[in-house]
Amino acid sequence: MVQELLVALVAVLSCGLVYAMAAARVVKQYERGVVLRLGRLHDAVRPPGFTMIVPGIDRLRKVNMQIVTMPVPAQDGITRDNVTVRVDAVIYFKVVDPASAVIQVEDYRFAVSQMAQTSLRSIIGKSDLDDLLSDREKLNQGLELMIDSPAVGWGVQIDRVEIKDVSLPETMKRSMARQAEADRERRARVINADAELQASKKLAQAAQQMSTQPAALQLRLLQTVVAVAAEKNSTLVLPFPVELLRFLERAQQGQQPQGVHDGQQAPEQQLPEPDAVDPNVVDPDVVDPGLVDPAAAASSDGGVDPSAVDPTVALQTFTDQPLPDGSLADGAPEPDGAPESGPGALPEFEPEQPPEHARKGRFTRHH
Repeated sequence: MVQELLVALVAVLSCGLVYAMAAARVVKQYERGVVLRLGRLHDAVRPPGFTMIVPGIDRLRKVNMQIVTMPVPAQDGITRDNVTVRVDAVIYFKVVDPASAVIQVEDYRFAVSQMAQTSLRSIIGKSDLDDLLSDREKLNQGLELMIDSPAVGWGVQIDRVEIKDVSLPETMKRSMARQAEADRERRARVINADAELQASKKLAQAAQQMSTQPAALQLRLLQTVVAVAAEKNSTLVLPFPVELLRFLERAQQGQQPQGVHDGQQAPEQQLPEPDAVDPNVVDPDVVDPGLVDPAAAASSDGGVDPSAVDPTVALQTFTDQPLPDGSLADGAPEPDGAPESGPGALPEFEPEQPPEHARKGRFTRHH
């Protein structure tokens, strides 16, 4: 009898141990337990720690309450200004209602991932490229609101959404690089021009100050020479004083004839017209003084004074014909060192054409 009782006690203890092992559950600190008894949700959510369920009747679902970091796959889209981009993001969320996360949605992780992808494509189409690159904080807030609205019914709270990377086409990258380079070049030129303006004002003030003291310019020249010599150069360059150039310019202007200004030419001396020359007046610049009758030249009215004419000298009109080959009269002097007459004395040549005003003059010739 006692032996039978002991066997029954051991059997009961064994069954109790098996039941306890089947009903015992441990919920971790960052988890919550949702019990489904015969397929229905049990009212109480099991807290962290040791808990018991009815084996075969209850089913315990553990829900993680930690913040989940989920990367959103890169999405291709076209911005509002018609630029093709590729954007990826990362989303941070957590479960705040374990029962809703189990009952309201089949897989809350997959649901949040799909909602994040569709919201990201939607936000790309509503934004400009400049907003995606420079105003990401505003886009993150908009994306968070778009995902958080349906996730509230799933017992999920969206903590934060961040756009991680924006990939641009190579052509757009080159265009943006050229734009940035041009903008930097513009700012550099503006800064350089501003510096030149300030420097010119300071130089003008320095020049005005030096003009009151001429010795200051010489001292500045010496300082420049000292600064150049300090570089240990083999060649010393000395600036040429501007005052010396001005002095030479004034001296050159003083040597110009009166009545002639800079940029004007002196009037050329015009020769009289051939028709305006008096045939009775001999031009001393054209006719040889030794051939002109002094009595005719001394006459005031241009005529010949008979009392002053040498009877041995006769007036003869100048012609283009060559001299005669005959010999001169005996006793007549040779004209101005001319050789004696003869067949070979004078070579034949073509006489030059004298000016028109010289042909009409009258000359004297000894014969």
